[in-house]
Amino acid sequence: MLIPHDTRIALDTVVDLVNTAPESEPPDGGSGPTDGIVDEPEDGLADLPALYAFAERHHISGVGTLGEKDLEAVQAVRSRFAEVFAAPDARTAADLVNRLVAAAGTTPQLTDHDGYDWHVHYFAPDASLSDHLAADCGMALAFIIVAGEQERLRRCEAPDCGRAFVDLSRNRSRRYCSSRTCGNRLHVAAYRARRREAGA
Repeated sequence: MLIPHDTRIALDTVVDLVNTAPESEPPDGGSGPTDGIVDEPEDGLADLPALYAFAERHHISGVGTLGEKDLEAVQAVRSRFAEVFAAPDARTAADLVNRLVAAAGTTPQLTDHDGYDWHVHYFAPDASLSDHLAADCGMALAFIIVAGEQERLRRCEAPDCGRAFVDLSRNRSRRYCSSRTCGNRLHVAAYRARRREAGA
């Protein structure tokens, strides 16, 4: 599946945003219980420093000064994006995306700022961070839906995970958010289970 560079960046951003929600975090960080104590999942956007760190991590330009209202607005957009990943069909996903980008007041414009080649920004120049995310990430999800690939918006199938990801594999076969963590952990568990059954 051919995805433009700026769309890929926006998809990475929306996945990371959705995965900051407490319900997306494994209860023990994904490593499995070690001492019988299960830690409560944490909100990756619990405060303003975390919001600034998120914006910096994704090189979001023009952020300016952020306040509690910005934090609440981004958390609300995060919840709407989580609904898109949970949508049972393309029509439901499309309706959710349409409402998101309409509320953000999308204003498509070509730009080549900060050394990046020409790409499209869908948010207004003075947009808030939440509108920036809703517009750009919403349009990236729209690209997936228009391509007939809504089923690529997935949640990790590991029973103790549930993190969001976009399955960009050629045959749509990806099941885990990470093959090195969740995938490998479940394969090892299945292998050990088979060994136990063989030895019984």
